[in-house]
Amino acid sequence: MPSQASPRPAPSPTPAPGATPTPGSAPAPAPARRSDATRAAILTAARTRFATDGYERATIRAIAKDARIDPSMVMRYYGNKESLFAAAVSVDLRLPDPSALHRDEAGQALVSHFLALWEENGELTAILRVGVTNTAGAERLQRVFREQLLPVARALCPDPEQVPARAALCASQLLGLALTRYVLRIPAAVALAREEVLAWLAPTVQRYLTAPSP
Repeated sequence: MPSQASPRPAPSPTPAPGATPTPGSAPAPAPARRSDATRAAILTAARTRFATDGYERATIRAIAKDARIDPSMVMRYYGNKESLFAAAVSVDLRLPDPSALHRDEAGQALVSHFLALWEENGELTAILRVGVTNTAGAERLQRVFREQLLPVARALCPDPEQVPARAALCASQLLGLALTRYVLRIPAAVALAREEVLAWLAPTVQRYLTAPSP
Protein backbone atom coordinates (compact mmCIF):
# COMPACT_ATOMS: atom_id res chain seq x y z
CA MET A 1 0.00 0.00 0.00
CA PRO A 2 1.64 3.28 -1.10
CA SER A 3 2.68 5.61 1.69
CA GLN A 4 0.96 8.94 1.80
CA ALA A 5 3.11 12.07 1.64
CA SER A 6 3.14 14.22 4.74
CA PRO A 7 1.04 17.34 4.21
CA ARG A 8 3.05 20.54 3.68
CA PRO A 9 2.59 23.23 6.31
CA ALA A 10 0.37 26.05 5.19
CA PRO A 11 2.28 29.25 4.38
CA SER A 12 2.11 31.98 6.99
CA PRO A 13 -0.36 34.66 6.00
CA THR A 14 1.15 37.94 4.84
CA PRO A 15 0.23 40.70 7.30
CA ALA A 16 -1.99 43.37 5.89
CA PRO A 17 -0.55 46.87 5.53
CA GLY A 18 -0.67 48.67 8.83
CA ALA A 19 -1.29 45.44 10.78
CA THR A 20 0.45 44.93 14.13
CA PRO A 21 3.52 42.71 13.65
CA THR A 22 3.40 39.28 15.24
CA PRO A 23 5.51 38.64 18.33
CA GLY A 24 9.15 38.00 17.45
CA SER A 25 9.04 39.86 14.15
CA ALA A 26 11.24 42.94 13.75
CA PRO A 27 9.19 46.11 13.28
CA ALA A 28 10.04 48.21 10.25
CA PRO A 29 11.77 51.50 11.10
CA ALA A 30 9.38 54.40 11.32
CA PRO A 31 9.46 56.69 8.27
CA ALA A 32 9.69 59.74 10.54
CA ARG A 33 12.86 58.39 12.15
CA ARG A 34 14.43 57.70 8.75
CA SER A 35 13.53 61.23 7.66
CA ASP A 36 15.09 62.77 10.79
CA ALA A 37 18.26 60.74 10.33
CA THR A 38 18.53 61.78 6.68
CA ARG A 39 18.06 65.45 7.51
CA ALA A 40 20.67 65.23 10.26
CA ALA A 41 23.16 63.56 7.91
CA ILE A 42 22.59 66.23 5.25
CA LEU A 43 23.08 69.10 7.71
CA THR A 44 26.23 67.58 9.19
CA ALA A 45 27.73 67.09 5.73
CA ALA A 46 26.66 70.58 4.64
CA ARG A 47 28.27 72.30 7.64
CA THR A 48 31.54 70.53 6.97
CA ARG A 49 31.49 71.32 3.26
CA PHE A 50 30.56 74.96 3.72
CA ALA A 51 33.30 75.36 6.32
CA THR A 52 36.03 73.72 4.22
CA ASP A 53 35.03 74.66 0.65
CA GLY A 54 33.11 77.90 1.15
CA TYR A 55 29.63 78.61 -0.16
CA GLU A 56 30.50 78.90 -3.86
CA ARG A 57 32.61 75.74 -4.14
CA ALA A 58 30.41 73.51 -1.98
CA THR A 59 28.03 71.56 -4.21
CA ILE A 60 24.84 69.64 -3.59
CA ARG A 61 26.47 66.59 -5.19
CA ALA A 62 29.47 66.73 -2.86
CA ILE A 63 27.27 67.21 0.20
CA ALA A 64 25.08 64.28 -0.84
CA LYS A 65 28.16 62.11 -1.33
CA ASP A 66 29.42 62.98 2.15
CA ALA A 67 25.98 62.15 3.58
CA ARG A 68 25.89 58.91 1.54
CA ILE A 69 22.59 59.70 -0.11
CA ASP A 70 21.38 60.60 -3.57
CA PRO A 71 21.58 64.33 -4.49
CA SER A 72 17.85 64.28 -5.21
CA MET A 73 17.24 63.68 -1.50
CA VAL A 74 19.05 66.91 -0.62
CA MET A 75 16.86 68.80 -3.07
CA ARG A 76 13.78 67.06 -1.74
CA TYR A 77 14.39 68.19 1.82
CA TYR A 78 15.92 71.64 1.25
CA GLY A 79 15.08 72.74 -2.29
CA ASN A 80 18.34 74.51 -3.18
CA LYS A 81 21.79 75.32 -1.85
CA GLU A 82 20.77 78.68 -0.40
CA SER A 83 18.00 77.11 1.69
CA LEU A 84 20.34 74.33 2.77
CA PHE A 85 22.95 76.88 3.86
CA ALA A 86 20.36 78.79 5.88
CA ALA A 87 19.29 75.59 7.63
CA ALA A 88 22.83 74.36 8.22
CA VAL A 89 24.02 77.57 9.84
CA SER A 90 20.97 78.34 11.93
CA VAL A 91 22.91 79.42 15.01
CA ASP A 92 21.71 80.22 18.49
CA LEU A 93 24.35 82.31 20.24
CA ARG A 94 22.75 81.43 23.58
CA LEU A 95 23.59 84.91 24.89
CA PRO A 96 22.98 85.63 28.56
CA ASP A 97 19.64 87.16 29.45
CA PRO A 98 20.25 90.95 29.36
CA SER A 99 18.18 91.39 32.52
CA ALA A 100 20.51 88.99 34.34
CA LEU A 101 23.71 90.78 33.31
CA HIS A 102 25.37 92.98 35.91
CA ARG A 103 25.92 96.29 34.13
CA ASP A 104 29.54 96.66 35.25
CA GLU A 105 30.44 93.08 34.28
CA ALA A 106 28.68 92.82 30.91
CA GLY A 107 31.89 93.04 28.86
CA GLN A 108 33.55 90.27 30.86
CA ALA A 109 30.45 88.08 30.61
CA LEU A 110 30.06 88.51 26.84
CA VAL A 111 33.70 87.92 25.93
CA SER A 112 33.84 84.87 28.19
CA HIS A 113 30.63 83.55 26.65
CA PHE A 114 31.88 84.01 23.09
CA LEU A 115 35.23 82.41 23.82
CA ALA A 116 33.46 79.26 25.00
CA LEU A 117 31.03 79.43 22.08
CA TRP A 118 33.67 79.71 19.36
CA GLU A 119 35.69 76.89 20.84
CA GLU A 120 32.79 74.41 21.03
CA ASN A 121 30.61 75.37 18.07
CA GLY A 122 31.89 74.48 14.60
CA GLU A 123 28.83 76.07 12.99
CA LEU A 124 30.01 79.53 13.96
CA THR A 125 33.38 78.92 12.36
CA ALA A 126 31.62 77.68 9.22
CA ILE A 127 29.37 80.72 8.97
CA LEU A 128 32.31 83.06 9.54
CA ARG A 129 34.39 81.39 6.81
CA VAL A 130 31.52 81.71 4.36
CA GLY A 131 30.51 85.16 5.56
CA VAL A 132 33.80 86.77 4.61
CA THR A 133 33.65 85.50 1.03
CA ASN A 134 29.97 85.24 0.08
CA THR A 135 26.95 87.54 0.12
CA ALA A 136 24.56 84.86 1.38
CA GLY A 137 26.94 84.00 4.20
CA ALA A 138 27.44 87.64 5.13
CA GLU A 139 23.69 88.23 5.26
CA ARG A 140 23.22 85.17 7.45
CA LEU A 141 25.95 86.29 9.83
CA GLN A 142 24.51 89.81 9.99
CA ARG A 143 21.08 88.43 10.83
CA VAL A 144 22.44 86.24 13.63
CA PHE A 145 24.17 89.16 15.32
CA ARG A 146 21.41 91.67 14.58
CA GLU A 147 18.70 89.51 16.11
CA GLN A 148 20.70 88.26 19.08
CA LEU A 149 23.28 90.92 20.01
CA LEU A 150 21.10 93.99 19.57
CA PRO A 151 18.82 93.13 22.55
CA VAL A 152 21.87 92.98 24.82
CA ALA A 153 23.12 96.37 23.63
CA ARG A 154 19.61 97.81 23.94
CA ALA A 155 19.42 96.76 27.59
CA LEU A 156 22.79 98.31 28.51
CA CYS A 157 23.39 101.25 26.20
CA PRO A 158 22.83 104.68 27.84
CA ASP A 159 21.62 106.21 24.55
CA PRO A 160 18.88 104.30 22.65
CA GLU A 161 19.83 105.97 19.37
CA GLN A 162 23.34 104.51 19.59
CA VAL A 163 22.25 100.89 20.12
CA PRO A 164 22.93 99.72 16.52
CA ALA A 165 26.35 101.39 16.41
CA ARG A 166 27.41 100.02 19.80
CA ALA A 167 26.24 96.51 18.92
CA ALA A 168 28.24 96.74 15.68
CA LEU A 169 31.33 97.82 17.61
CA CYS A 170 30.93 94.87 19.98
CA ALA A 171 30.59 92.56 16.99
CA SER A 172 33.79 94.00 15.51
CA GLN A 173 35.70 92.82 18.58
CA LEU A 174 33.99 89.44 18.91
CA LEU A 175 34.14 88.59 15.19
CA GLY A 176 37.66 89.98 14.88
CA LEU A 177 38.78 87.67 17.66
CA ALA A 178 37.10 84.67 16.00
CA LEU A 179 38.56 85.47 12.59
CA THR A 180 42.13 85.82 13.81
CA ARG A 181 42.06 83.05 16.43
CA TYR A 182 39.84 80.34 14.89
CA VAL A 183 39.72 80.93 11.13
CA LEU A 184 42.98 82.55 10.04
CA ARG A 185 44.69 81.08 13.09
CA ILE A 186 47.26 83.87 13.38
CA PRO A 187 49.88 82.33 15.71
CA ALA A 188 50.00 85.23 18.17
CA ALA A 189 46.19 85.24 18.47
CA VAL A 190 46.06 81.46 18.92
CA ALA A 191 48.80 81.59 21.55
CA LEU A 192 46.92 84.01 23.81
CA ALA A 193 45.64 82.37 26.96
CA ARG A 194 41.95 82.70 27.71
CA GLU A 195 42.71 85.01 30.64
CA GLU A 196 44.76 87.27 28.37
CA VAL A 197 41.97 87.52 25.80
CA LEU A 198 39.53 88.44 28.55
CA ALA A 199 41.89 91.03 30.00
CA TRP A 200 42.35 92.73 26.61
CA LEU A 201 38.88 92.52 25.11
CA ALA A 202 36.46 92.68 28.05
CA PRO A 203 37.19 96.35 28.93
CA THR A 204 36.77 97.35 25.28
CA VAL A 205 33.42 95.57 24.91
CA GLN A 206 32.35 97.03 28.27
CA ARG A 207 33.15 100.53 27.03
CA TYR A 208 31.22 99.99 23.81
CA LEU A 209 28.16 98.89 25.76
CA THR A 210 28.01 101.29 28.69
CA ALA A 211 30.41 104.24 28.39
CA PRO A 212 29.12 107.75 27.62
CA SER A 213 29.24 108.79 24.00
CA PRO A 214 32.71 110.18 23.10
